[in-house]
Amino acid sequence: MEATSTPAISNETAIVEQLTVIAEQSKGWLKFIGIVNIVIGGFSALSIVGILFAWLPIWIGILLFQAGNQVDILKSTKDSTKLVAMMDKLKTYFIIQGVLSIIGIAAIIIAMIVAGGAIFSFFHLLNR
Repeated sequence: MEATSTPAISNETAIVEQLTVIAEQSKGWLKFIGIVNIVIGGFSALSIVGILFAWLPIWIGILLFQAGNQVDILKSTKDSTKLVAMMDKLKTYFIIQGVLSIIGIAAIIIAMIVAGGAIFSFFHLLNR
């Protein structure tokens, strides 16, 4: 029975090693995009309207930067739970981006309906 469990363990180890290499390769981009989002949030906070929404890019930036930090810890400690922590941060990031995408699509559809109604009303007034 041990002969069948050993290949599974070595297969899991190989997968974790591959994921670690991929995580290390993406660490720089995670931190860079995280810092960019934090800076964008900071600039957004400088305006009256922007201060209402500045927390969102800052939060996204912190999540990405923390994911990059998990890779640093993973590299130094070889603790694969840090890989799971990194993926959890990325999961939250993608959920936020997905919700923002849905809100953006809904806003575009509403804007198109409103603009279409305004154009229709304008042409209706011209025909009078």
